[in-house]
Amino acid sequence: MTIPPRAGAVVLGLGAVLGVGVLTGFAPAAAEAGAWFLPALALAALAALCCAFSTADQHRAHPAAAGGYAYIRNQLGPWPARIGGSAHLVGRAGVAAALAGAFGSYAFPEHRAAAAVGLLAVTAALGASGFRWGTRASLAAVAVALGVLAVVVLACFAVPPPGNPVTTAGGPGFDGLMGAASLLFVVFTGFERITAPLPGDRVFGDRVLRFAIPALVGFALVVALAVGAAVLRQLGPARLALSPVPLRDALVAAGGRSVLPLLAVGVAAIAVPALFAVLGSARRTLVGMTETGDLPRPRAAWPLEVVVPVAAALGASALPPATALAIGACGTAFYYGFTNASARVLLQEDRTWPMRTACLGLGLSVLLAMSAPAEALVATGALIALGTGLIALGRVRVPVG
Repeated sequence: MTIPPRAGAVVLGLGAVLGVGVLTGFAPAAAEAGAWFLPALALAALAALCCAFSTADQHRAHPAAAGGYAYIRNQLGPWPARIGGSAHLVGRAGVAAALAGAFGSYAFPEHRAAAAVGLLAVTAALGASGFRWGTRASLAAVAVALGVLAVVVLACFAVPPPGNPVTTAGGPGFDGLMGAASLLFVVFTGFERITAPLPGDRVFGDRVLRFAIPALVGFALVVALAVGAAVLRQLGPARLALSPVPLRDALVAAGGRSVLPLLAVGVAAIAVPALFAVLGSARRTLVGMTETGDLPRPRAAWPLEVVVPVAAALGASALPPATALAIGACGTAFYYGFTNASARVLLQEDRTWPMRTACLGLGLSVLLAMSAPAEALVATGALIALGTGLIALGRVRVPVG
């Protein structure tokens, strides 16, 4: 079966985008904004769209660069790159911990931590071995994931909710709406799988990306709105805000306990390719840091393969998925703030998208990062400062020329 380039790009992107945001993001977002987390999804999607445009332009301008860290360094200099790279690693570790923790909570609730660590170990080993998710493998995983999510949505809308009125009177205010959008930003991240592909992955041209980027973000928005509305209908805002596994709890409330094993299969189809993309992205940032001398170059490849998985394993063991998600979302938003700032100063001939998209992405990224829950914002800031400080202490000189 031949998959056209446009469809292939969307499928590859969906394999990385469908992740922890759909599995656990709606609960903490409902805690921030109640039923208004659904409109917050549109704001998060707009921010992600601008960020995707920026990374696509920068990959076009610097195709051999080591991802966002190298883009920032090329355009803004070494210190913004070190801060942005630290934010990226914090964000990737948080998202990886949340993904692994969500997998454990859904598939093996009695052994959540062990399942999370096991998934991280297997995924990291596959990445280190050179395994790549091709278009066909991504298509299979996405088909399973979307099929299971469709079952959840249909079950939740087919059965009347058990007396959970959904009210939007008064609204959550600006802070609540932005807080929910900050957490839901991770629903759409993963687009770098097609906008800034890893070495050896398929590279798509400008004409394909002009279609694929809006289609990817738009399709992810439709899926997220459908799933979010379904779990909100069954659980109500208050109960949803307290649920560690909202899809599972919504199915149980709708009388779908018999299909919980199918949900576990769908969660695996969501978590594995998304986690693979997260770890691959972090690995490239670490490689870029060693190439520029911001990190010492190891004699073997394994240290770069285990840094983020070990950090994620610690986070998945110690933190609930919602907390890890909040830290991951905050770090990721800070990283895209730097990425959009560097895209903003690209030369006009290096652009495919208008400069104003990078400006809007910069503003939205900063707003989303600063709107994260207070505990996550403090933790993320401390981790970014720690990472930047360690880079400064371990700085080594790389011969020039």
